[in-house]
Amino acid sequence: MKSKDLLKDLDKMNADQLKEELTSAKKELFNLRFQNATNQLQNTARITQVRRNIARIQTMIRAKAE
Repeated sequence: MKSKDLLKDLDKMNADQLKEELTSAKKELFNLRFQNATNQLQNTARITQVRRNIARIQTMIRAKAE
């Protein structure tokens, strides 16, 4: 998913949905790191993508809290 599409989707979500999305992204990052440690991960760039998506989600949560 492109970052612009992700931002549009995140903008439509409320705070509870954003927190659920954050939780699932953190779980995905954990799984990716585990796969990387066991040399099962094919696309290592996905770790960076997920980390940036987590930052985007956290930014939207902070923006909606204001």
